[in-house]
Amino acid sequence: MSRGRDVRIVHFPAATPPEEVTVLVVGAGPVGLSAAVELAGRGVAVAVVDAAVSATLVRAGAMGHSPRVVEHFRRWGVLQRVREAWTFPPEWNRGIRVATSLVGHDLVARQPRAFGEPGARRHSLLPPIRRPQTALQQVFLDHLGERAVTVAGGWRVEALRDTGDGVHTTVVSGATGETRVVRSAYVIGADGGSSTVRRLAGIAREGGYADEKMFRLVVRTGDVFDRTGAAPSGTNIVFNQRASGFLAAISTREWRVYAGPYPLDAEPPEAELLATARAAFGFDLDLELASSTTYYQATRIAETFRKGRVLLAGDAAHVRTPGGNLGEGFGDVVNLGWKLAAVLAGHGTDALLDSYDHERRPHNWRVADHSLDRARRGRERLAEIRRIGVPDDADSSPAAEARREEIRALLGGERGEAPGVLFDERYDASGVVWYEEDQLAEEPPWDADTYEDDPRPGHRAPDGYVDPWGDTLYDRIGNDLALLVFTPDRAVERAFAAAAAERALPFTVVHLTDPAVRQVYGADNVLVRPDQHVAWRGGTLPPAGAGAVLDRVLGHAASTIPGSGIPASSIPASGIAALTKGADHDLALR
Repeated sequence: MSRGRDVRIVHFPAATPPEEVTVLVVGAGPVGLSAAVELAGRGVAVAVVDAAVSATLVRAGAMGHSPRVVEHFRRWGVLQRVREAWTFPPEWNRGIRVATSLVGHDLVARQPRAFGEPGARRHSLLPPIRRPQTALQQVFLDHLGERAVTVAGGWRVEALRDTGDGVHTTVVSGATGETRVVRSAYVIGADGGSSTVRRLAGIAREGGYADEKMFRLVVRTGDVFDRTGAAPSGTNIVFNQRASGFLAAISTREWRVYAGPYPLDAEPPEAELLATARAAFGFDLDLELASSTTYYQATRIAETFRKGRVLLAGDAAHVRTPGGNLGEGFGDVVNLGWKLAAVLAGHGTDALLDSYDHERRPHNWRVADHSLDRARRGRERLAEIRRIGVPDDADSSPAAEARREEIRALLGGERGEAPGVLFDERYDASGVVWYEEDQLAEEPPWDADTYEDDPRPGHRAPDGYVDPWGDTLYDRIGNDLALLVFTPDRAVERAFAAAAAERALPFTVVHLTDPAVRQVYGADNVLVRPDQHVAWRGGTLPPAGAGAVLDRVLGHAASTIPGSGIPASSIPASGIAALTKGADHDLALR
């Protein structure tokens, strides 16, 4: 049997950090490396440092990547490499199986790991994908190597000083003890939940602490295919009296299993953890505990994602109950990347960088609140299942099957993927979006379980094919601001083109003549940001003209935070939640 691609250990290059670079990224995890990919693709000189010298497959965290994340992979030009970076045969991916064990009884009719119910409208042209983090890291490293981007493993950050016009970062080699000072215009901290950059920048976190902990195990098997079949289900959620949660393949020999909950001070013995793993498989087998890490059902979000010239992304900015946090990190990168590049090119202002925090932090609170609520409901559901009692897999008696049917009925009312989490990245508290009159007062509340394509300002622009050979609208938009034109009247187009030329601003115009597409977007002209969010739409320009729209979008004339009457650029980042909580557009903030 094929063992898949060899990404068991990803070695970070043994390089020396540069003395000077435009942007220094701290952290060579998937988020940090993707930030370098994003910036390098925009012509920004960037370098990456990480205290570690390698990453290992058995420490893999997130495996599943949503269609929205795959859209980012495509724009970055790495999607085909990510597809080729499988570590177990892709034919094992047959959707999420809900069962009593890997070899046990199905509890829910199997659904494809996509979005919505069968036959529902697809909100993305791309399907989700399952690849371990190490596979992504290797792809990103290869991509950056071809672009001569320095990635230096084995260098830890010791000090950080924001001088006002730049940042001096002191890094120390773990191998030689050599100390260097890297001078950069900005620093991006993508160095995980215990971020050194966040601590040195003096950024506190908000949120609650957990009162129990869970374990994420990686176990290594021998040849089990006589019991599981040659192509076992690669992604499973198991429910039995001993094990619950994901049982997911990482490679053909390593699987991820969950164990717990346990008290915060508990240190369960290895034999106990392996017994839980065996229960998830559903048969007796030899297992090696390759890795054991703790995680918590709690939320900790930085009070600001920006302090001066230091910016946070990924786990450095937000940690929460598992489920999509890496995808939110990629979302941070995509939101921040174009803004930082615009500021460095002289097109954007500090207010544009402020909007990174104003847009991403409320969104992360929404998703975090949903995740905590889902975890609470999951605990209650598990307790009810165990009250019913999951029969032994070998028990085929009528009584056992009756209990399984009762559990199936209980699980049948549960939703699968949450389309609002996957696609509704609405930015409805931003000073750099030209909202329509009364739009925010009429916004439906954010709902994790529902989503409809929404072409209004602040929302993700609906994608679609622009030719029958596979080019998409997102492909056509590329990395620049783009005006979608759905009308023969070119007056608005000419005004935007002239205003962009005056500002030496890279600008794309896309003419779409299909009336059905015009109906989707609901306007004759739609301005789309480089992160594929709508910035403005209309049939005619506002009285101040196209230049005023561009100035708003680039932070030169940032509007007030909705409902506050206070300019967005003047509000401390930690005050956004207080100003928007309880506003008409109902942000789910704490």
